Amino acid sequence: MIDKIAASVAEALKDVRDGATVMIGGFGTAGIPNELIDGLIEQGARDLTVVNNNAGNADQGLAALLKAGRVRKIICSFPRQADSYVFDELYRSGKLELELVPQGNLAERIRAAGAGIGAFFGPTSYGTELAKGKETREIGGKFYVLEQPIYGDVALIKAERGDRWGNLVYRMAARNFGPVMAMAAKQTIATVHEIVPLGALDPENVVTPGIFVSKIVKVERVATQAGGFKQAA
Repeated sequence: MIDKIAASVAEALKDVRDGATVMIGGFGTAGIPNELIDGLIEQGARDLTVVNNNAGNADQGLAALLKAGRVRKIICSFPRQADSYVFDELYRSGKLELELVPQGNLAERIRAAGAGIGAFFGPTSYGTELAKGKETREIGGKFYVLEQPIYGDVALIKAERGDRWGNLVYRMAARNFGPVMAMAAKQTIATVHEIVPLGALDPENVVTPGIFVSKIVKVERVATQAGGFKQAA
């Protein structure tokens, strides 16, 4: 019987190794798998390469992983924000390597890995420092830059609901990078707020099929001081 439900975050993360490339879903603060990030800190894997749209906020979530000294390199589009002081300090002191990738290129490089595309030409970074050392080509009178896929050893993503086969649906903007990261990684671990019986998810609404998911773990919504629930859009 196929059952991908992990009993705990710790169990779900036990196979993450030192030196792994870890894709972490999220866009700003929407769809960040905070429980998995906290679990990864406790698990102890280090010398990681992290792929994310941002480089963390304040000293929570991804920023906490950076602060713990577990990340060697980050591949992202928006490393600096008003509260990105953890990234700033590590990068300026030479303790963290950065590969800056335009957001569209980041999404497409991840998607290319999952789709089995060897590489692709894109126009975004032509004529900039980001194209330095890369092959360029003129196609149809326009110049393009050769971009390589980004593969992950592990993808950590946040979904809304899932079943024991690993089929996932998302909530609004929390979907963001999760689906393409799940396809691009050797192993995908997802948190969900609800585990439903097989057949309860409409197949037409399943965004990430279970074939791309290794483990799912249920996490509770975080209550706020106002008595409601903290939930990213």
